[in-house]
Amino acid sequence: MTTPFPFVSGAVLTAAQLNDIQNLPISDKTASYTLVATDVFKRTIMNNAGATTITVDDAIFSVGDVIQVANKGAGTTTISAGSGVTINTSGSLALAQYGGGYLLCLSASTFTFFNLGGGSAYGTATGGIGAPTAVTIGGVDYEYLQFNATGTLTVTKAGFFDYLLVGGGGGSMKNVAAEAGGGGGAGQLLQGSVYLSANQTVTIGAGGAIFDMTDNQHSIFTQGGTTFIGSLVAALGNVSGAVSTGTPMWYVGGACGGSVSGIRSNITESDFQGYYGGTSSAATNGGGGGGSRARGGNGTSTTGGTGGTGFDVSAFIGGSALFKAMGGGGGGSVTGGTAATGGVAGSATTTPPAGNANSGGGGGGGYGVTTTGNGGSGICYIRYKV
Repeated sequence: MTTPFPFVSGAVLTAAQLNDIQNLPISDKTASYTLVATDVFKRTIMNNAGATTITVDDAIFSVGDVIQVANKGAGTTTISAGSGVTINTSGSLALAQYGGGYLLCLSASTFTFFNLGGGSAYGTATGGIGAPTAVTIGGVDYEYLQFNATGTLTVTKAGFFDYLLVGGGGGSMKNVAAEAGGGGGAGQLLQGSVYLSANQTVTIGAGGAIFDMTDNQHSIFTQGGTTFIGSLVAALGNVSGAVSTGTPMWYVGGACGGSVSGIRSNITESDFQGYYGGTSSAATNGGGGGGSRARGGNGTSTTGGTGGTGFDVSAFIGGSALFKAMGGGGGGSVTGGTAATGGVAGSATTTPPAGNANSGGGGGGGYGVTTTGNGGSGICYIRYKV
């Protein structure tokens, strides 16, 4: 039995109805739905295998109204604010299967949603280099996927996914025979969450080619490739290079290290993601490339600068320390710059090392006319709670 809400003037309630006063009628929905005023007297429950929304419009409910909502379908149901409406919550507005909660009306246009749980708002997916890997981070159980090359992320259940993307690293600098090249900068590192209800193409950015500074006057740079999740999220590759005239340049990712007596553009870290590269003090040393977490070291005397520190992705995927998006070491006439953890060192030779594959790291600088030193390709991690 359900109590006949709303009560009307003159109605006579039975004892059974009064005893059953909290038993509200269930209003089943099978498609996206916009709440109406009488839903305050019901329990609105979505039942759809695909993603749906329950929309709350302005000036429909009164202060103190409580609207109960739930989801029993396999598709995620998202509580959506209509035009002019604000919905605050300490949880999530996305309800996975068997999730639910209630909206409390604080004004005609302001609501608080109390998410009572009963399911994760995360989706599930497959793809990448193998089966999903189970991991526990901070007491929370996840599975994650790793993409080393372009491929398809197959969404098997719509919902939220955490991502960590790294763009391709920048190449080092190619200079004239008696000069050291700066190290390549790190690709952009981007972390966040995105809602996915359909398959996506994950594109892994290639490392940037070595940067040609042989005429010492122009900034002809190459850029590492961008790592994408469909058209939704993108981590840009690094623009590697320096300027010999002091003219500002804009970099994405850690900026490439300087080369030739103090060369480095007069930019600041706020101009890009990551940190800028180190300077050089003479033609016999190149600055280290900037990393995602620290600047590249300055070159000194005949030794190249240290590559900038990258990001430890074990905070995202668990396991042992594993660094990504680090700068390459600068070149030196006698000693190459030290590698950042997971990166590559600079060199005193004409063939410095390329950045490691799937690291987003910059290429190492060398001494003299160089023929390698490309940046490392990017990588993509996708995880979801289980």
